[in-house]
Amino acid sequence: MTEQSSPIPFKSGYVAIVGAPNAGKSTLTNRLLGQKIAITSRRPQTTRNRVLGVVHRPAAQMILLDTPGIHHASAPLNRRIVQLALSVLADVDLVIFMVDAAQPDPDAEALLLGALRKQTRPVLLAINKIDRLEKPKLLFLIDRWSKRFDFADIIPVSAKRGTQLPQLVTAVETRLPVGPPLFPPDMITDLSERFIAAEMIREKTFRLTGQEIPYAVAVTVESFKIEKEGALARIQAVIHVERESQKGIIIGKKGAKLRQIGEAARREIERMTGTRVFLKLFVRVQKNWTRDSRALRRFGY
Repeated sequence: MTEQSSPIPFKSGYVAIVGAPNAGKSTLTNRLLGQKIAITSRRPQTTRNRVLGVVHRPAAQMILLDTPGIHHASAPLNRRIVQLALSVLADVDLVIFMVDAAQPDPDAEALLLGALRKQTRPVLLAINKIDRLEKPKLLFLIDRWSKRFDFADIIPVSAKRGTQLPQLVTAVETRLPVGPPLFPPDMITDLSERFIAAEMIREKTFRLTGQEIPYAVAVTVESFKIEKEGALARIQAVIHVERESQKGIIIGKKGAKLRQIGEAARREIERMTGTRVFLKLFVRVQKNWTRDSRALRRFGY
């Protein structure tokens, strides 16, 4: 009689992705999910909220928590963002610490290492953007990081190109606790389409405007209506800024910049919803909202 092999136990758990601003956390999240739920840009602090994404594997379910970039914060908005990112560490089974191999942020990395030393979850180090490095420099980085913290594993990756992401997924899956799926098989995120639409508008505003604009921008969706039996979504949204001069930059000459933002956001939202989208954008000035606790709460921070 042949001995039957025992079935592979299913695993599931929460995985925090943490790192300095611009380390590539949102790019990694979108890559592992196979679709875009987290906005990205070259500007620091693009991610302001915890973004949950569910990766479904044959024998595992990985619940990713993409977090805002950790940094030394002084402004009220940034302090709330950093507090949110650090609070995630208490509620996960595993941590992926991402570092930018090409442009490290020593202050932010030291701050995060201090927080990681206060918790007991396994920590994987993902050294990102290795496509920008020569091999000797990468080997030096691996050696240096291995001496700074007791990582469960160190995996060089390129989130943008997908390099070595299968190895990272295997490392995560190996260390997840045994347990049943925590989300339905067709669920990718707990974020509403309304929230993601607002984030996509904010992303296009970041990408298409000047250096000072991103920090002063928040987006609220005033209405999100599905019409014509699901074939059309009508969305009205407001881009909030702190000063009249910023409003002028976003609107542009004869409204050209606002139309450009709206068109780019509309195409992105259509890909997400699978429907045609009619998007109407407005710009309002909320003076000094990034330092106003009431406004921060109203905008979801």
